[in-house]
Amino acid sequence: MPTAAPHLAGNYAPVTEELTSHGLAVTGSLPKELTGWYLRNGPNPHEATAAHWFMGQGMVHGIRLEGGRATAYRNRWVRTSTFTEGATMFDEFGNRDLTAGSANTHVVRHAGHTLALAEACLPYRLTADLDTVGPHDFDGKLTTAMNAHPKTCPVTGELHFFGYGMLAPPFLTYHRADAAGNLTLSRPVDEVGATMMHDFALTAQHVIFMDLPVVFDINRAMAGDTLPYRWDASYGARIGVLRREEPHAAIRWFDIEPCYVFHVSNAYDDGDSIVLQVVRYPRLWVADSAEAYPDATLWEWTVDLDAGKVTEVQLDDRSTEFPRIDDRLVGQNARHTHTIIAAAHPSHDAVPGALLRYDMHTGAVAEHTFGPGRIPSEAAFAPADDRAGGAGWLMTYVYDAARDTSDLVVVDVSDMAAEPVATIHLPQRVPYGFHGNWLPDPR
Repeated sequence: MPTAAPHLAGNYAPVTEELTSHGLAVTGSLPKELTGWYLRNGPNPHEATAAHWFMGQGMVHGIRLEGGRATAYRNRWVRTSTFTEGATMFDEFGNRDLTAGSANTHVVRHAGHTLALAEACLPYRLTADLDTVGPHDFDGKLTTAMNAHPKTCPVTGELHFFGYGMLAPPFLTYHRADAAGNLTLSRPVDEVGATMMHDFALTAQHVIFMDLPVVFDINRAMAGDTLPYRWDASYGARIGVLRREEPHAAIRWFDIEPCYVFHVSNAYDDGDSIVLQVVRYPRLWVADSAEAYPDATLWEWTVDLDAGKVTEVQLDDRSTEFPRIDDRLVGQNARHTHTIIAAAHPSHDAVPGALLRYDMHTGAVAEHTFGPGRIPSEAAFAPADDRAGGAGWLMTYVYDAARDTSDLVVVDVSDMAAEPVATIHLPQRVPYGFHGNWLPDPR
């Protein structure tokens, strides 16, 4: 029997069943304040095969919590047109089908809509039971794909996001939707090339784009057996700054050292500067390199708007990924960032999993370790009350290699070293995936 590719083996292997289970067993005590859904999206190839981990169809895994009980688990594929009809990104005439894609990267809520996201297609709306409603194009106004990491402004309720393309300019378009979900702005950015732009940053006054040297490669795209991107150091690297109150103004660009960033932790305004906190790779997908995914570490960039330069500082030397904050502090000087230590990519060996809680003001780092063979996914923050940046819990799916099963683990951020406050035992394994959120019931 042939050996499965690394991204289809172990806990990267897809699950084959959609389940609905009720009355889940819990070790410990679930906080009674938590009533809502914890949802997380990730690639789960419907045909049990895909050319790359990033390419499998999206599957959302959800756990329902109510008043100290874990009442249900559901997992559902996101039924995009690619899933249901075999639709492709481009037809034989080169026309783009924005409904075609995987919707496998994130799941967010805005203006009452739960949206499954992947940056190469339109978002897909889901019901409360995780069934697929269909593509969401903001009443026909959205004419690009939507990136997987939109930002909701905690002050205005606006949703900021972008779409990027590969074959023809504009390769980047910045979008904004109001708190009611109406698309109010679509601004092309003409000076950006065909690069892979996964994330961006938002502050109270600015939008920040990262134009980095992972570029579209038409030959790889035509081959179809890997991601259509490669490292090109000659492209350069820069940060683009746009004032929110002048969304059609010129973008200011600041050169930085070549690198790649999948994920921004946060950004905020600091007088005449912007502070940007990211998980940074020194390079990515270099041709003929066995090191596809070098270690990524937490960095801070300070953009001096008056001097026109960027100061770059590495904050820690631990290999980490999937940074998250209390999302009610997006664009503000959030004190804490949460990341994971895990086998974040199929080319890495399994390592003892941990959650890290960085104090961005003092530099202290608190850690919660899971023990040998227990590997966490991204941890979302669930607040205990209305005080942003206050008490709360981290929620993460944890894979147990010895049992080949998964749990939802809840950790109190005020005592990271303590045992989890609760561990919810799931009826099936949750494969490694990408991003999700704690979505409390509306009050």
